[in-house]
Parts: sequence; structure tokens; C-alpha cells
Amino acid sequence: MMWNTSEKLRVLLDELVSWESETLTEGECLFSEKLLQKLQQLSFFQSYPEYLTICDVDKGRQFLTALYKTEGVRETVVLISHFDTVQIEEYGELMPLATNPKELTKAFYENPSILNESAQKDVASGEYLFGRGVMDMKMGLALHMQLLERAINEQWTINILLVTVPDEEVNSAGMREAVKYIAELNTKLDLDVKLFLNSEPSFTQGPGDLKEYIYSGSIGKILPAALFYGKETHVGEPLKGITAPFMSAFLTAEMEWNERFTEEVHGEFTPLPVSLQLKDLKDRYSTQTPYRATAMYNVFLMKRSAEDIMMIFEEVATEAMSKCQARYDSMCEKQRVDGVGEIRTIRFEKLYQYALDKLGDEKVRTIISKVIANDLLDDREKSLRIADQLLIYCQELTPAVVLLFAPPFYPPANSSDHPLIQGAIQLLLGEAKKKNIPLEQIHYFNGICDLSYCQLNTDATWETYEKNTPVWGETYSIPFDSIATFNAPVLNVGPFGKDPHQISERLHVKSGLEEMPELLHLLINYVKTSIAQEAN
Repeated sequence: MMWNTSEKLRVLLDELVSWESETLTEGECLFSEKLLQKLQQLSFFQSYPEYLTICDVDKGRQFLTALYKTEGVRETVVLISHFDTVQIEEYGELMPLATNPKELTKAFYENPSILNESAQKDVASGEYLFGRGVMDMKMGLALHMQLLERAINEQWTINILLVTVPDEEVNSAGMREAVKYIAELNTKLDLDVKLFLNSEPSFTQGPGDLKEYIYSGSIGKILPAALFYGKETHVGEPLKGITAPFMSAFLTAEMEWNERFTEEVHGEFTPLPVSLQLKDLKDRYSTQTPYRATAMYNVFLMKRSAEDIMMIFEEVATEAMSKCQARYDSMCEKQRVDGVGEIRTIRFEKLYQYALDKLGDEKVRTIISKVIANDLLDDREKSLRIADQLLIYCQELTPAVVLLFAPPFYPPANSSDHPLIQGAIQLLLGEAKKKNIPLEQIHYFNGICDLSYCQLNTDATWETYEKNTPVWGETYSIPFDSIATFNAPVLNVGPFGKDPHQISERLHVKSGLEEMPELLHLLINYVKTSIAQEAN
């Protein structure tokens, strides 16, 4: 066997990390082909090459699936991972070593001063391995490859489907494509998915936290966004117009840390909302005031739907514009100037319908297509620009703030109440206690992960999201119909590490190479036993 010991697993991890795969780079595009060649060495895929596939995503990127299929068995565990990483620029002169864990760890050991205090202690201890992707999340992929090889060699009586994808760090384009393929494979091979298992690393809950965690769900993330469209004027006559930055300041002040968006589930709380972007659309200097601006806000969710979030966003925006209006009207009255009118708060779906009624389908289609065709804009910018261009043709609605959603959207997923997950967690916690592993359960993984696309909240409707996301069906979509075909719980069990996305990203060696292989094997055995008991 190639990966059945901690030493061999370490060699595999080093190799995977050495394949640079920053999101939206050539390395990300080449990774799946390299991994395909690696997995082709397994005897099972030499006999059944049709069960080892790579499928197109976008921008030259592909996801990979490897299915160990047992004759006459439907029950399947899907192993989810991603192979893209964030950038490596922060490593500075050590950039050439960023994907060489052995040499980078040695360099940090010899010159620890560039690390934070906690990382300095960890590199001195010899218990951690440093490198980009070593924690997030190529160790998880290596563990899944080890499980797959073990299933083949021990001829497990359960199917194992390994799925590893690009682009988790930006838009999750890989997973959104992969779930469609998994759904098709389910039908084609008559599979019965019993568990979606991710192995994202355990995230610390604060400075000095040394506990390790397993997660029975993943937090959701949504991006409410706004286009502010005021009224232009000359700076010499400021009150004859109203600037978009002025309008945006009121909403941003209300959105930042707004506790109305907070959710509590199982005693856990969503982080407070925060601004992700705020800018005006004026692209050159002049004495005309800036009258168009955009903003995006990060909002986490656990049980709420897109409609729930939009309703709160609409309430907050209406209140914010009321305060903006009062301030503006007061100054106009003081200066004895007629104002520009009332500020409207409009959902994008209302603006879109208004534009259709006024301009007709062909004209609206042309406006949107022109924005979509601009490859210099990402999905977020395209969303805001579509709203902007439509409102330019409907200026009788201004001054106004248009509310919309910008990609990406991660629906929340949670299986804390599922009997299989409850049993598995108790088993893992019990085993961890025997081995003195400080393991605890958290109900929502707070790092955002691809498990969001493995489960749908059956109480939620997605119509609001689709109607208020300007690029929906154009450059961005979520295969809700495919996801709805799954009825399996989700679970995240991964290695312990620290500081993902930082120069000090590191993996706890014993956790990744010794403890986690045993716990994951124990988990799969539990799933097999539970299925057998259920059948009887």
C-alpha cells in the first residue's frame, strides 16, 4: 500500500502541497490531472478506469471524482475536499519555500522572528509543519486518499466516493458543479448516499485555544449589496443634488455589527455583519459630485433563508435612508433650497420588472448582456453594474438605493439532530478521550465550506435569492434541484492546525498523520455498522 503508514502519508502530503494550486492560477488548473495520474496507480482504477474521472468547471479548472464501488452495494460515503489554496505573497523572500513544508519549517525554525509569538513556540516544539495548504486543506485530501486506498485493499462493503474540487476559496465553482455530477452518478449507478464527510481542518475558537473540534454543520454566508443612486450636481451647488457616498454612509453605519442579523442555534452565535466593500463609481476627477456608489456586506446565517435576510436588510436600509433623508431635508430647509425628492428603497427584482415594463425585454437583455460580456468584472461587480445600468435608464426612480445579493451564497447546513451524526460524534468523542485528544463538538463550522452545497434546508425557499441576484442564471447559479435530491447528513472531521490563510499556517503533525487516520477509520466503520443494523 502507498499511504498506509504515517511516514507514507507524510510523503503524500508533501507532494500534494508541492503542487502549487492558488485559486485562479495555472497550478489550480493542473492539479486535477496530477492527482488523476496519482490515483491511477491504485489497482482498482486500473481495473475500473471509468470510476476515476475529471470534469470541467470553468477557466480551465476541473474537479476529480474517484469511486470505489462494491458490487451489489448502494450505500455510499462521499468524501469532500478542495485542493485550491489562497495566495503566497505574504511569505516574501520565503515564497519559493511556501509549498515545501520541510524546508519552510526548517527556515522558520532557524529564523522564527517573522512569526507571531504562538507560531514561534510551535515551530520550536517540533510538533507542527508549516506551509501553504498544509492545513487548509491538503492534509484532508491526503486523509481521504488514504481512506480510499484502505477501502480498496480491505474490500469494504460500502462505496467510497472521493470528490475534490477547485475554487473553494473564492466562489465554490468546483463544488457547485460537482454536486450536479454526484446527483447524476446517484441516478446512473443507483447509489444511496449515507454521509457527506468533509475534512476541513479544526479551527481555533480564539487566541490560545488548543481544543480540537468536529463539526455537525457549516455556517451559511450571504452578501447583501446595495447600489446608491443620488443626484449629480456641481460642487458649487451641493444641495441641488445628493451624493451617493453620503447615502451609503448611513446604510453602512447601520449594517456594521447590526445585531438584528445575529442568530443563535444550539448555543452558538453567528458573527456580526461587516462591510466587505464600499466605493463610488466615479472613475475620474471632476467637480461633478459622485452620484452612484456601491456597497457589499457580509452576513452569516444558520437557519434563516435568503428572504429572511432580505427582509431585515430592507428594514435596515429603509431606516437608514429615512435618517439620510431627514439630515438632507433639514439642511435644505436651513439653506432654503428645494431638495431632490424622497429616497426610494427598491429590491432589485422590482427594478428589473420596472425596466422590463418601460424598456421591453430586448432592451433589458441587451443592457445585461453588455455587462455580462465584460471579462474585467467579477460576479460581484457584474451584479452591481447590472443594477446600475438598469437604473440609468430608469432615473425617474431616483434618488434610490437598490438592494440585491452578490455571489457567492453558502446556504447553511446542519445535521446535529440526525441519529447517525449523534452516534458518530459520541463515538469519536469517546475515542478521543481515551487517547487524550481534547476533542469537542461544534454545530456550525465557522470557516465556510463546501458542505453548504450538500444539504438544503427544506423549510427555505430560494426564489428571493434568484430574483435579487442580477447575475443569476448568467455567470452564477446554485444547483438547488440537484442538492434537493440528497437526503444525507453532513459532518466535518479534520486535522488540527492553526492560522489558515496566514504566513504561519501550520498543521499539528500528530493530529494529521497519526490521530486523524484512526478516527476517520473508526467513523467509517461506525457508518458501515449502522447501515447493517438499519438493514436488519
